[in-house]
Amino acid sequence: MQVFEEPIKQDWEALLKRPNFDAALLLPKVQTILDAVSKEGDTALFRFSAEFDKVNLQTIAIDASAISQADQLVSAALKTAIQSAKVNIEIFHQAQLKKEEKIETMPGVWCWRKAVGIEKVGIYIPGGTAPLFSTVLMLGIPAKLAGCKEVILCTPPRADGTVDPAILYAANLVGIQKIFTIGGVQAIAAMAYGTESVPQVYKIFGPGNQYVTAAKQLIQQQGVAIDMPAGPSEVCVYADETAVPAFVAADLLSQAEHGVDSQVLLIANSKAIVDQVQSELEKQLVELPRQAFAIKALDHSKAIVVAQREDAIQLINAYAPEHLILSIDNALVVAEKIINAGSVFIGNYSPESVGDYASGTNHTLPTNGHAKAYSGVSVDSFVKKITFQQLTETGLKNIAQTVIHMAEGEQLVAHAQAVAIRVKEIESKM
Repeated sequence: MQVFEEPIKQDWEALLKRPNFDAALLLPKVQTILDAVSKEGDTALFRFSAEFDKVNLQTIAIDASAISQADQLVSAALKTAIQSAKVNIEIFHQAQLKKEEKIETMPGVWCWRKAVGIEKVGIYIPGGTAPLFSTVLMLGIPAKLAGCKEVILCTPPRADGTVDPAILYAANLVGIQKIFTIGGVQAIAAMAYGTESVPQVYKIFGPGNQYVTAAKQLIQQQGVAIDMPAGPSEVCVYADETAVPAFVAADLLSQAEHGVDSQVLLIANSKAIVDQVQSELEKQLVELPRQAFAIKALDHSKAIVVAQREDAIQLINAYAPEHLILSIDNALVVAEKIINAGSVFIGNYSPESVGDYASGTNHTLPTNGHAKAYSGVSVDSFVKKITFQQLTETGLKNIAQTVIHMAEGEQLVAHAQAVAIRVKEIESKM
């Protein structure tokens, strides 16, 4: 990690910049794949699976027997863990379902909202260097709670053409039955446009590599909604003398092992803490199976020393991390001052890993500074909210002049007339 001590505020923007990635270089290639799937359907999907995944598939859809057989291929311990995580995630997300109240804004004028599940949603689950079965829970559970009628899941095939059984087990557990062995850009295209096998959806969720991210950005421009802008995984740890260096190092490595483009940021109130964490990083790195990924991620990651707590808080809010861990004294007080972060982990015994898997919060979060304007996935991500209004005759008379004057002020006479004609009819009955 590169270490910076007490950088001046004018340098913060440059210091906090994420690793550069020029998506424009990918867009033409990604668009070619999108166009091919749009025109050729399943034929293009089979071709791209052979080209990119090196698998000659006989079928794209996973049948019910393969889904049920996955139960026998997952260890009892892992099944218990997935079930336990499911309970916590359901409890947290269930609490997000709240009945909207009818509001009388003025006598006789009633307004309310109704949350309606998006009818058709697509979930993309990466299966490359790590099969993210936890993301099946994070997306499938709120989709079902929201009342989405059709949930489609796409995930890449393994070398033998099968799908990781833990992904199938988790999908079955949350009630997802329409599963397809498609990866990468072609999976996003299939869900966006629909093919002979894959139903078209209205909104697409899920993480992915730079190609998947570019594909989601392009289909969004074509009218298909996506969950949020996404980028490589990241964590920021703020540590003071009360932090445990071994814990901090483990947290940094838990994100660095995601991939070479992941970024970790350490903010500490002294150089001594940075040195202790660096020492722990070296010890723990040698034990990681994904050591190569972590080392490359750490190469472009940073440690910043700022002695003043207020400076550290400003630095964090300027960075807007996907994950923020507060390994500091009075962490709850500082947490209240955080306004830009995807998810916050408070205290030495709140590792980011618990949020990734089982505490109950959602791990699908805004990255690359988008936490300044975006929230993580929730039940709200899977619903649209429709507003309603109902006026009595008295209500219309009460609001009529307000609407008529405003409409005429905008020179929209028909708008004014739509109210005036009704008021005239009401008054004729009096």
